[in-house]
Formats: sequence, structure tokens, C-alpha cells
Amino acid sequence: MDHSPSAQVTPVHHSALSPLREPLFRSLWIAAVISYTGSWMQNIATGWLMSTLTTSPVLVSLVQVALSVPVFMIALPAGALADMIDRRKFLLVTQTSMVGAAGILGVLTITGAVTPQLLLVFTFLLGVGAVMNDPAWQALTPDLVEGPKLAAAVALNSAGFNIARAVGPALGGLVIATAGNGIAFLLNAVSFFGVILFLYRWKPGERELPPRDSLGSAIGSGLGYARQDRRIKAVLVRTLAFSLFASAFWALLPLIARAYGAEGYGAMLACFGVGALIGAGVLSQIRRKLSLDAVVAAGNIVFAVAVFELVSTQTLVLSSICAAGAGLAWIGNLASLNFVAQAAAPSWVRARVISLYVLALQGGLALGSAVWGVVASQIGIRSTVTVTAVALCCGVLLGPWFRLKESS
Repeated sequence: MDHSPSAQVTPVHHSALSPLREPLFRSLWIAAVISYTGSWMQNIATGWLMSTLTTSPVLVSLVQVALSVPVFMIALPAGALADMIDRRKFLLVTQTSMVGAAGILGVLTITGAVTPQLLLVFTFLLGVGAVMNDPAWQALTPDLVEGPKLAAAVALNSAGFNIARAVGPALGGLVIATAGNGIAFLLNAVSFFGVILFLYRWKPGERELPPRDSLGSAIGSGLGYARQDRRIKAVLVRTLAFSLFASAFWALLPLIARAYGAEGYGAMLACFGVGALIGAGVLSQIRRKLSLDAVVAAGNIVFAVAVFELVSTQTLVLSSICAAGAGLAWIGNLASLNFVAQAAAPSWVRARVISLYVLALQGGLALGSAVWGVVASQIGIRSTVTVTAVALCCGVLLGPWFRLKESS
């Protein structure tokens, strides 16, 4: 049996906050939360600005398309590039490009020069920057924390994203109402500087770069590695299966919350974020009792029950509790799958494996959202959610064939 570090993905258990005792990880985590918050402000401002520039439903809907398309176009090349070149320098380029795109869009908006077409172009450019950034960004985590703390670090990264998810839209709405969309874009540009400063000052250890190869060959070797490694294959299959059906929650939540108004919708999103934070806090304790495979299986079932109950309840309080349960299950599932993707892949191919994980997750969410919206228009919201909940429970059956832990 292979006893190399990349072969062992069973986490040694540390407290949920132990990675924050590492100065490097703590500095980057704080900077990342600020950056994520700026990105959520940007997303809210972009959608709102487009609705004020045009009444065309097509143009308004294209905002989300402009953010999603880059995932399908460049996730795999982004992962290959992040493995082929210096990740720190690569991230400095991607972060700086997003500062430029957000800053120029802010200036165009403030001066009244922005048009729906320009808004879509800059939204697309920011989406490209985010997708180019993601594999290299996640591949840094094992370089910042000790191996035994990696599982907790991955959970904290997910928790940070959900803190921003809860804070960013509310802060963005406040900025838009008091200062305008352009200021929200400029604040997003400023939010990247903490990460840029960290990367500029950070001096990582030398990483052996692979032999010079073409981008196509690098992508091919990454796909070949993922196809041959059973744990990576398991991560990708189970991530795609979860995201395809869990996407019904995100696609239909605005319609589910419509009975409670905008305040109710905001409350459910906030409770989802709180549930995710609780999940990140208790995940290390849960992993002391359950295997990674069991955690993911339980996450499927809890998410399915939470979403099914969400469409069955008649009060905002109960609906918010269900949303919190969905958030807890969401973080348990994705933090566990993300951990295996990072821990099981050796450094030379890690970013490519993560890019495949990002493609499975984001691609599944995008495709699923489109499908479940159409299905719900035909059979109704409750029936659609019932179908997806049953499918998520059936996803547990993938466990015996696609194990996250190597058998002894």
C-alpha cells in the first residue's frame, strides 16, 4: 500500500480554529473574507445596475450567464497554468486584473458612461479573473498550514466565504442605497488589496515546477491523473451528483421565500450562512466519530430533509431553521470533498485537480439551476424539490463505488 503523504487523506483532528493560530493562514484568511465580501457587493450592485439600465429580461439574465460562462471556458486551463508556473506570481496577476476591471467599471458607472453591454463585458472579465484565480488560490492552503490542520483550514475557508455571503449582500445594499453602484464597484476593487499585499510580502518555499509542456498536454495529464486516482474520481463524481440536485435550493429559494417578502428572503440567506458557520465549527468533532464517506452521506440526507421541509413549512421561523440546516449540511459536504481534493493530489498536479473540482461544483450548480427552473415551471416548486430531495438521498448509494478514503 502507498504510504506517501498524498495517499493518506484521513484528517488528524484539530480544533476548528487551530489553523488561525498560524500567522500566514490567519493573515490570508482575513484578507480573503474582506475580498469575498467585496465580490458579493459587486454581484448585488451588478444585478441592480442592469435592472436600472434596461427593462430587457434577456439582458438582466445575461448578468448571471456572464459570471457562469468562464467556469466552463477556462477552469481547466486555469488549473494547468497554476501547476505550470509560480502560483504566487500567477495570483498577483489575477488579483491585479480584477482590481483593474472593478475599478474601471466603478469609474464608468460614476461618470454615467456605463451601458448594458459594457456592464456585461466587465462582469465577464471579473468572472474570468475569479475562475483563473480559484485553483491556484485553493492550492496554496497546504503550503500555509501543517498537514494535520488542513481539514480545519479548508472548513475555515468555506466558513469565510459564507461569512461574506451573509455580510456582502446586506452591506452592498446599504452602499448602493447611500452612495450608488459605482462606489460599490470601487469598494470591491479596494477589497482585493489585502490579498495582493499578502502575496507581495509572502516568500513561499521553493516549489519544483514540472517540465515545460504545452497547455494542452498539461490539461491532458491532469485529466489522466484524475481518471486513474480513485479518490479524485470519487470526489468529482460525488461533487457533481450533489451540486446538480442541491442547486434546486439556490434556483428556487427566491420563489420559496416570495411569501415572506424581501426581508424573509434575506433572513433565509442569513440563516443559511449561520448554519454554514456552525457546520464549520462542529465539523472537526463530527469527523472524530464519522468517516469522510459517512460525513458526505449524512450531508446529502440532511440537506435533502432540510430543503424538503423548507417547502412544507408555513412560517418564516421554521423556514429559516430549515435554511440553517441546509447551510450546515452544505458546509459538511463541500468542505469534506474539497479537503480530499486538496490532500489526495500531489503538489505537481494539485491545482489541476482543484480546477476539476471547481468545474464539477460550479458547472453542476449552473446546469442544475437551469434545469430545475424549467422543471418547476412544469410540475411546481414542491414537486421539483421532492424530486431533488429523493435524488440527493439516492446519492448516498454512490458511496460504496466511489469511496473518499483509501481502503486499508
